[in-house]
Amino acid sequence: MSTADAPLPEIPHLDPPLRLLIVRAPYYRDIVEGLTRGAVTALEKAGADYDVVDVAGAYELAQAIRLALRGSRAYDGFIALGCVVRGETDHYTFICDAAMNGLMHLSLTYGIALGTGLLTVDTLEQARARARPDAPNKGTEAAVAALKQIAAGRFFGALP
Repeated sequence: MSTADAPLPEIPHLDPPLRLLIVRAPYYRDIVEGLTRGAVTALEKAGADYDVVDVAGAYELAQAIRLALRGSRAYDGFIALGCVVRGETDHYTFICDAAMNGLMHLSLTYGIALGTGLLTVDTLEQARARARPDAPNKGTEAAVAALKQIAAGRFFGALP
């Protein structure tokens, strides 16, 4: 299902203060900027504060979030944004697998609220369709997913 076919994500109401970290791999800058605009719009509608950190590539997304967990700044949730486009070698498969597995490992190991907006696509056209800056996109969906995970964590008493 593409973003164009998906229903508009419902942004949950959460009591402030709320702070999230957006970690971006801006290798395809225009794509990631579109994803970021979608995420930021959702976070602002939710009344959340956020920081944005750029890393070298998709492979480093999980590493940066792990560093943030070790740091002195407290975050209620995390959003990972990036784009990997299939090329002519196996590099695509290795990076996608490592990045997605790394993010899931972090989420499960540390019990963090994480929204993942890492596009893994065959073409830039597919990426552009999922990162349109003028409409809700996969960045929006990732932000809403993080907010919903925070809500679930609070419901279970696992998150403040």
